[in-house]
Amino acid sequence: MQTLFIGSANAENPIPVLPVLTSDVTGEERTLHQAVWDFCRLQGFEGKAGTAVLANDPATGSSVALLGLSEEPNTDPFAIGAALARLPAADYALPDAVPDLPALLLGFGLSSYRFTRYRPAQNRLPRLVLPSGTDTGRVAHILAGVNLARDLINTPANDLGPAELAFAIRDLFEAHGGTGEIIEAGELVERGFPMVHTVGRASSRPPRLADYSWGDEAAPKVTLVGKGVVFDTGGLDIKPSNAMLLMKKDMGGAANVLGLAAMIMAAKLPVRLRVVVPCVENAVSGEAFRPGDVLRSRKGFTVEIGNTDAEGRLVLADALALADEEEPDLLIDMATLTGAARVALGPDLPPFFTPDDDLAEDIAMMADAANDPLWRLPLWQPYMKYLESRIADINHVNTAGAGFAGSITAALFLSRFVEKAGSWVHFDIYGWVPIDKPGRPVGGEAQGIRALFDLICDRYGDPA
Repeated sequence: MQTLFIGSANAENPIPVLPVLTSDVTGEERTLHQAVWDFCRLQGFEGKAGTAVLANDPATGSSVALLGLSEEPNTDPFAIGAALARLPAADYALPDAVPDLPALLLGFGLSSYRFTRYRPAQNRLPRLVLPSGTDTGRVAHILAGVNLARDLINTPANDLGPAELAFAIRDLFEAHGGTGEIIEAGELVERGFPMVHTVGRASSRPPRLADYSWGDEAAPKVTLVGKGVVFDTGGLDIKPSNAMLLMKKDMGGAANVLGLAAMIMAAKLPVRLRVVVPCVENAVSGEAFRPGDVLRSRKGFTVEIGNTDAEGRLVLADALALADEEEPDLLIDMATLTGAARVALGPDLPPFFTPDDDLAEDIAMMADAANDPLWRLPLWQPYMKYLESRIADINHVNTAGAGFAGSITAALFLSRFVEKAGSWVHFDIYGWVPIDKPGRPVGGEAQGIRALFDLICDRYGDPA
């Protein structure tokens, strides 16, 4: 990753950044040469937040970057940082006093992301020269975690199969001194993960389950479970071709869990962290599971298959059952689980589900403060009847309710596999940005993990 923030000692002749309000552009009192303001007017720069312009000051013969700070209602908190990220490549020196510097740095860093695995960046990025004494450690941890999640989601399935995803988890934990194991293929049935094995067995790339831990064993237990479906054809209930175009992102839950884990370990938070990820490909072959099959789960429940394109909740169920056995203080699962969540709330506002009202309130507060939107939906127990089966303990999809409440019934299904955790929360994320926004370039995206990082820091303490 390119160095985005540098100290003044590491920059030669940086371009100064001048924060301005609309009044600076249109008013009588101006500190710069008139030619600068004339140039700004020609460029349409009016000092609004989310705008910046690079100009030459005839009075000094040098360049100056004007950064708009005048906010309007509903201005994105990342807009100011994003404006700096759009400037031509150079070193830009921030003044000593900048309003909400952490949000500016985060917006700048998030907007500067480029996915470069298959081709180099088309142009160099600007760098910020920071005021003396600025601590970028926390921002750096967050950016590294977010960009790890983005990189994983953006990588196509031909290069990110079940093995590669499991190895990415192993490599991250081993880099921080963590330990764990990868349970492979036939071992899954012997070790008690029959639904993970069933979903992944049709692929030529065998399924796996990664289970890694880090931190003091006596510390509060925080366990993260992520859906790691590297590609989802829909199985025998096969998707139409246009619905497969973004299915490389169906491991977005695992990617987000890994990004959050990276933040936690880099910040050395005082928790016992565990990550459990079932890594599978939902493919089509003679080994594929079928609609109408009945599977036995790790929990012991029998599960009737209503639709093979709802495979994510099956692999999550086995993983959640494993995680729950340890009785973690906080159990979080993340998954690109249902289209119903997108219909209800769109791509930018992931729903979350928890029976813990205090936890829900804390998540909502942290999400708002972090500009990381989340919205609670109910675990509406009367809808559990939609999952009834005549031949098994439960059906894994809504077959009785005319397709209503798909995200809620998926969450209700998962809730059957969690009993012992102190608190549990499920996130039904999209993991993708379809339209560029400040701090959110088009492509794979981290959703909810900045808010969750703040929540875990707040609950268990942040050494920084």
